[in-house]
Amino acid sequence: CFTLLPCSRVNLHPQTEPKQLPGGLLQERDKRAKWHGIPTLLQKLYESSHPNSDLSHAHSFLKVLSSQLSMEAMSFVTEDRKTAQESTFPNTHTFDLFGGVDLLVEILMRPTLTMQKKKPKMNDDLVKDCLSVLYNCCICTEEVTKSLAGRDDFVLFLFTLMTNKKTFLQTATLIEDILGVKKEMIQLEGIPNLSGLVQSFDQQQLANFCRILSVTISEPDVGNDDKHTLLAKNAQQKRNASPSRAEVNQVTLLNIPGFIERLCKLATRKVSEATGANFLQELEDWYTWLDNALVLDALMQMATEEAEQSSTESSDESSLATSPLRHRLPQSMKIVHEIMYKVEVLYVLCVLLMGRQRNQVHKMLAEFRLIPGLNNLFDKLIWRKYTASNHVVHGQNENCDCSPEISFKIQFLRLLQSFSDHHENKYLLLNSQELNELSAISMKANIPEVEALVNTDRSLVCDGKKGLLTRILTVMKREPPDSSFRFWQARAVESFLRGATSYADQMFLLKRGLLEHILFCIIDSGCTSRDVLQSYFDLLGELMKFNIDAFKRFNKYVNTPEKFQTFLTQINSSLVDSNMLVRCIVLSLDRFESQTEDVKVVEVLSECCLLSYMARVENRLSFLFRLINIINVQTLTQENVSCLNTSLVILMLARRKAKLPFYLNALREKEYAEKYPGCLLNNFHNLLRFWQRHYLNKDKDSTCLENSSCIPFSYWKETVSVLLGPDRTSPCAIASYIDEPFMDLDRDLLED
Repeated sequence: CFTLLPCSRVNLHPQTEPKQLPGGLLQERDKRAKWHGIPTLLQKLYESSHPNSDLSHAHSFLKVLSSQLSMEAMSFVTEDRKTAQESTFPNTHTFDLFGGVDLLVEILMRPTLTMQKKKPKMNDDLVKDCLSVLYNCCICTEEVTKSLAGRDDFVLFLFTLMTNKKTFLQTATLIEDILGVKKEMIQLEGIPNLSGLVQSFDQQQLANFCRILSVTISEPDVGNDDKHTLLAKNAQQKRNASPSRAEVNQVTLLNIPGFIERLCKLATRKVSEATGANFLQELEDWYTWLDNALVLDALMQMATEEAEQSSTESSDESSLATSPLRHRLPQSMKIVHEIMYKVEVLYVLCVLLMGRQRNQVHKMLAEFRLIPGLNNLFDKLIWRKYTASNHVVHGQNENCDCSPEISFKIQFLRLLQSFSDHHENKYLLLNSQELNELSAISMKANIPEVEALVNTDRSLVCDGKKGLLTRILTVMKREPPDSSFRFWQARAVESFLRGATSYADQMFLLKRGLLEHILFCIIDSGCTSRDVLQSYFDLLGELMKFNIDAFKRFNKYVNTPEKFQTFLTQINSSLVDSNMLVRCIVLSLDRFESQTEDVKVVEVLSECCLLSYMARVENRLSFLFRLINIINVQTLTQENVSCLNTSLVILMLARRKAKLPFYLNALREKEYAEKYPGCLLNNFHNLLRFWQRHYLNKDKDSTCLENSSCIPFSYWKETVSVLLGPDRTSPCAIASYIDEPFMDLDRDLLED
């Protein structure tokens, strides 16, 4: 039943009638081509797998084929998954060439094609071996994976196999590989009885299922979100007005009864709660199917490290430190096993927290006590020991080849960042004593408590001596200068401060030495990581904004001209990274200058080197020139659009004091001094036109701009309109300061 078709796949589908190939000729060609008898075995597999046969003979042939293909797959995994080539994996290529992949798909799906009411049940071991061979083919030959991904009927069918615990792990791993290359995101609502399927999973299966879900609920290229220009993103949003497939899938998941509650339990359970009777068997399957070489390497490294540590280590596994390595390895395996589960679960929760159903998800995470549960795990599992992390900072959706411990810590910090960011539930990161401390700070300062703090349900906050926020501050201070954990830690703490400025929140962190720690890292630690420095600049801006005590503390730490110059050098080295801090200083200075009846404010204004520096108009103008000069409409991204908003803040404050014409004229003089008349102002005009289209879009949330600056959004809009005014006689219109020969305002650079 074979025909030899060079460079194409031989068809073995039972409905076709391929030309017969004499056995002798096939054997002769087999020897010359080094096919290792695979075509002959496939022929026997085909002949013994007709409908209504018991498939026992077919299974025996499949086992022989499986052993030949598994060796190639294992060599591929252990060689860092180098680019697969036909010559590198001849057995896999031959198996696919002669239709082996199509035949196995047909055998697996056969029960769904029968007209009988009672579907015939296939032997579990046969199903496992079929899945095993298909997975090995996918590992070695990407074209096989792409081919399977193109068959929606087969992909949806695979989900139905997950109801069988004996074949679950093999099915899950094959689905994960296939979805990773699928061009169109699968629609979860198309999976037969998805709700029943998920509810039938035990906790281990649900954790593994999260690996699959992560592909179905994440928007493509989320990891490089900051790098996409806003022009391109706005154009894409216009084209795709309806919810994306990822958004639809997120809603589908949230509608599954008990789904979020079970994820919260998985995320917060202790290692001791995770060991069932079938633990060792499941471990064996896990390491066979999920990145086995990487996992085993991680396990051995962890066990070795633990063997070298003393019994005084602050870990719940410390009592095992003096026992022989062979006795301790299973416990290490349990820990890594549980960590790997939690990475997947936290990722799914994090994506859901950033989606359109954010408030619904927030309510459920609070109700199911996710934050107190993670707090209880912090010392014993999440940060149970120091882990070196000098790798690059990974984006949200980037593949990470770092250890399970590092992935877990980063995913945990990402989750806290998403949880705290502009949401009143952020106070759940504290314990009751810390909430009382915030109330006391407000009372002492004679200011009202923040409404969100008053409304916080005390039964849902953290337990123990410290809340999660305080625990993060503690480990943050121990990190080496360039550790990428610093980036995520700073982001998590900054998200707690973001939104409407809270004096009590700031003082809570100032009392714990956060400002001095940040200044040490920027000025004295020798940190060179741009990512870490940017996160520290942003955090410092939120910590100091409008807070006279913070500026007083700043001046106490930066107590020499050399230190202050180092600080300025760091700021000026990359304004894209530091402009949020510049904005904070400008805004704070403006407020303090209106509070001259306060003796304390007057004292700090006269003594603080940072406020004195920004009070000089030439320094503010210098920042304004550079902020406008380093961006244009074509290069605006989510990362650098803040430069445009910071330049606007400087000009809005100038307009309040009737100084806007002075600043615009200074920009004009700067152009002529640099011998490029019109360049700066034309660019700024185009940027402001883009600003109008971007921020006045009905889908845009302008409250962030308003909350961060304490300037009403109406004043933002009004100032931009004034600057873009067409009247060339207006002293506040940009057009008035561009000489006619250099006018370039008619060209519409904003069109796609």
